[in-house]
Amino acid sequence: METWIIVLAILAGIVGAVGSVLPGLPGTPVSWVGLLLLYLWGPVDMPLKTLIVWGVVVAVVSVVDYIVPMYFTKLTGGSKYAERGALVGLVAGIILTPIGMILGSFLGAFLFEMYYARKDAGQALKVAFGSFLGFITGTGLKTIASVLIFIKIIDFSFF
Repeated sequence: METWIIVLAILAGIVGAVGSVLPGLPGTPVSWVGLLLLYLWGPVDMPLKTLIVWGVVVAVVSVVDYIVPMYFTKLTGGSKYAERGALVGLVAGIILTPIGMILGSFLGAFLFEMYYARKDAGQALKVAFGSFLGFITGTGLKTIASVLIFIKIIDFSFF
């Protein structure tokens, strides 16, 4: 049974790391589920403190991931249209992952801001850059947290 728990925990860590980059997959929470599996049924005794601390980190990163892109978009003078455009571009760019997602997010924010918010190219470019920075920051935080959780899963599984 312990072998299956380790395999499931590692799979959760991998899916979590991938999900931190791909939209639609809850990356960091899935990674945390891997830790939870090891806590409940793993081969070693994981301290409850570890599970709680990483749970708090996951909650904070998840909230920040929604706030940061909006903050950077608003900071650079963007509207709701830029936020929506960035999301549309991000989803459309999944086909050419990861460059397509990054470029799609940038172009989506730029085009939506120009078309719907009626801003000139210079202002739309500034907003698109802000949206891009927000996306990169949020994705970076999720990826870092997921990879660190995955390292913990490996550590508690084999060492």
